[in-house]
Amino acid sequence: MSQQIQTGIAGLDEMLTGGFTPESANLVWGAPGCGKTTLGLEFLYRGALQGSRGLWISFEEFPRLLYRDAAGLGWDLESLEQENKLQLAFTSPNVFLRNLEADDNLLDRFQPERVVVDSISHFRRITQNPHELRQVFRQVVNRLKRAGTTSLLIGESSQADFCRVDKGQISFLVDSIIMLNYVEIDSEIQRAVAVLKKRGSDHAREIRRFEIQTGGITVLEQFHSRDAILSGISRRTG
Repeated sequence: MSQQIQTGIAGLDEMLTGGFTPESANLVWGAPGCGKTTLGLEFLYRGALQGSRGLWISFEEFPRLLYRDAAGLGWDLESLEQENKLQLAFTSPNVFLRNLEADDNLLDRFQPERVVVDSISHFRRITQNPHELRQVFRQVVNRLKRAGTTSLLIGESSQADFCRVDKGQISFLVDSIIMLNYVEIDSEIQRAVAVLKKRGSDHAREIRRFEIQTGGITVLEQFHSRDAILSGISRRTG
């Protein structure tokens, strides 16, 4: 197996058997507010500290808001951007797609090794047709791979079963899928993470707890004696 691209999140890299496959496209899917943006920022931040240029493409948050959120976790993104190790770009889905194929495009200019797109759900502004949406997703995935990047595509849904809302069938185009969700256990809201797919490699099958604290994401132990975790309301087993 070729050396994996580590996220820098110890427990998650363990679940991914080392990290992401180099030059792969990877989907992070989950409910609003469950930690997808934080995971993407940490992926870029940890990479930048190790010398891997990172590019953040946002369709919903201005860079100054990302600076603020990252600072709350103890990450100085602005300094990394000034050192040309990181770039945060705010744009629209249409402009981003046009730029991907332009002669003077952001990927070729900045030459990132890691890219995060937040969020691919916004491509539904372009079309609701499943076949056209699949072509949009294919264009994005193929272009990011041609650029030699390892990318994280963030997708948002209020439903735990993303297959019911995956109209563009991006699940068939990406190399791995990470699901994040809230779960209620004994009247307490906790966060859960699962790796649903990793092409060409084994991965952990269990669902684990995770927390977001100063310093970033901490993946904890797996849920025991519970089922229906990803539905959001678990049940005790046994």
